[in-house]
Amino acid sequence: MERPVVAAQLYSVREFTQTPEGVAQTLEKVARIGYKAVQISGFGPVNPKDVARWAEENGLIIASTHTSWDRFRRDLDRVIEEHLLWKCAHPAIGSLPREYYSLEGLKRFVEELAPIAEKLARVGMDFSYHNHNHELAKYEGRTWLERLFDAAPPQMLKFELDTYWLQAGGADPAWWVRKCAGREPLLHLKDMIVTPEREQRFAEIGEGNLNWPAILQAAAESGVEWYCVEQDSSYGRDPFESLAISYRNLVKMGLR
Repeated sequence: MERPVVAAQLYSVREFTQTPEGVAQTLEKVARIGYKAVQISGFGPVNPKDVARWAEENGLIIASTHTSWDRFRRDLDRVIEEHLLWKCAHPAIGSLPREYYSLEGLKRFVEELAPIAEKLARVGMDFSYHNHNHELAKYEGRTWLERLFDAAPPQMLKFELDTYWLQAGGADPAWWVRKCAGREPLLHLKDMIVTPEREQRFAEIGEGNLNWPAILQAAAESGVEWYCVEQDSSYGRDPFESLAISYRNLVKMGLR
């Protein structure tokens, strides 16, 4: 069987995953769309064993998660236990608290990450950082994201680049995908559109203005394992329909 590479980032449908019943129904719906994998994010209280069971019943791989930095720092043993249960090798963080976004904060993050990444590696897991646009702010002439790339070695830190937020920060997503070659198991696929009123919006993959041929070519050349589809807002459209549109368009682009 061909390896599944497209995952539904479930933050896209977070309003439906706040109860155990909602999580179960959500996993069934995304599997019905055609997704073979998911990234867990934004769940309400739910038993991890139930999540594992529902994912298996729907033929879904748990490719990754977004777990809070606070949990990595204060509850790492349980985080590892959950990811082992889910057979998930790629835990990640969606963001850091604001105080880390400075030169001193970056240094602190790398120092705190070192023992965490080492413990994850001992059980076959890595650690990925997901960007927004504020990491493209410059500190003494270089962006925070560039400085992070150089400050943490590949065995300690992987990247989960977000195409929308790179574009929103004035960067070239394809360039960054190539820069992170070999250390990006995950890539967040997210499109951007501009309305006639000049409002910048999230869009279904292939419905916006990002250069998908260039991005996907760079990803194919750079060792990306999982393409995580995310849409922060669907602006009144059913977010499951947004996930379906993105999936259908990615299939047309050659992904599954």
